[in-house]
Amino acid sequence: MIPAAVLTVSDRSAAGLREDTAGPIAVEALRAAGFSCETAKIVPDGADAVESALRGLLASGIRLVVTTGGTGVAPRDETPEGTARVVERELPGIAEELRRRGAQAKPAALLTRGIAGVAVSALGVNLPGSPAAVAEGMPLVVSLAGHVLDQLDGGDHA
Repeated sequence: MIPAAVLTVSDRSAAGLREDTAGPIAVEALRAAGFSCETAKIVPDGADAVESALRGLLASGIRLVVTTGGTGVAPRDETPEGTARVVERELPGIAEELRRRGAQAKPAALLTRGIAGVAVSALGVNLPGSPAAVAEGMPLVVSLAGHVLDQLDGGDHA
């Protein structure tokens, strides 16, 4: 099984003030798709916290990382900035499609600034922190992840 991880980015959840309701949805979707995935790791908002957590996950051999939260316009929403410090090559089509699909259900989805890309031999995708956005976005993530990882491993185009 391919190792995956979910990183929930939230000051309130990291402080124990709010239950993480989005991370478990992503974890369950990854497990249902055949990935090995532990419970979501929670870190506070901020680019430094996100970068540090992502680097640690990649160093441990994780091949797919899904983040939830910190993609909006609030001052502490810096998940894309922290992710950009780690990503070697962006895959803008994934983020664009996530926004497009999300906007069909809720126009505010166009305000999310999440990115997707590859680093080392892994795929990383930022999702918003709402449980609905995670539930709507995970089918796209899992449908593309296997192909991206195969390509990173030198696989041929199918």
